[in-house]
Amino acid sequence: MKKAMMALLCGGIFGAGLALSGMTNTEKVLGFLDLFGHWDYDLMLVMGGAVAVTLLLFRPVLKAKAPVFADRFFLPEQSLVTRRLLVGAALFGLGWGLYGYCPGPAVVAMGYLHQDAILFVIAMAAGMFLANTRMFQKI
Repeated sequence: MKKAMMALLCGGIFGAGLALSGMTNTEKVLGFLDLFGHWDYDLMLVMGGAVAVTLLLFRPVLKAKAPVFADRFFLPEQSLVTRRLLVGAALFGLGWGLYGYCPGPAVVAMGYLHQDAILFVIAMAAGMFLANTRMFQKI
């Protein structure tokens, strides 16, 4: 129960950060991605803040034997760049660039009951399901 409450708290803080930073505003995100048009650079502060926190805290956190509320860290075990990784990254970027949402902000935006966010999350869940089927395992 304590673990679930901490996960809810951390998810809530993360979601609040996404909402306050403007990541749930698709126009702002699309403006950020429009490098050759009317570029909106505000989200550079968000990206810079995320990189700075990661650079400062990632190594000290990983020196611990395990996270506070889990038995072990769950880190990527593969470092190879595969075709499957490249296809997934391309689809992620294409979806983000076309719609203005990436997964976290889309889930947060569902809290506003925006129909486009709900449709995006349904499509994302369907895509995640399909990616784990046999049909797409060979990519």
